[in-house]
Amino acid sequence: QVQLVESGGGLVQAGGSLRLSCAASVSIFSITHMAWYRQAPGKQREFVAAIASGGSTNYAINAKGRFTISRDNAKNTVNLQMNSLKPEDTGVYYCRIIILREYWGQGTQVTVSS
Repeated sequence: QVQLVESGGGLVQAGGSLRLSCAASVSIFSITHMAWYRQAPGKQREFVAAIASGGSTNYAINAKGRFTISRDNAKNTVNLQMNSLKPEDTGVYYCRIIILREYWGQGTQVTVSS
């Protein structure tokens, strides 16, 4: 059973930074798709950023230039550095990986105050 555990969320003022981490219970070396999603209150879950096994990245328009996704294959983690945070970044952030099927973490709350 694959488990994902997110951490690093919290309360931060607008303009601040947070670094989220997602630890996988399996080796991520060969996982081709690892991604972060978020869900704001009353809204559907939305894509934030993804990283492929070769290191190529993809970002949602509202994350590009402010967020950076990275992966550490040695530690089996995928990270999301979030800078210049805005109140609209508030939500629960989830890690997602695909190994024959998709797996999700339990989420970590990010709250950005104005």
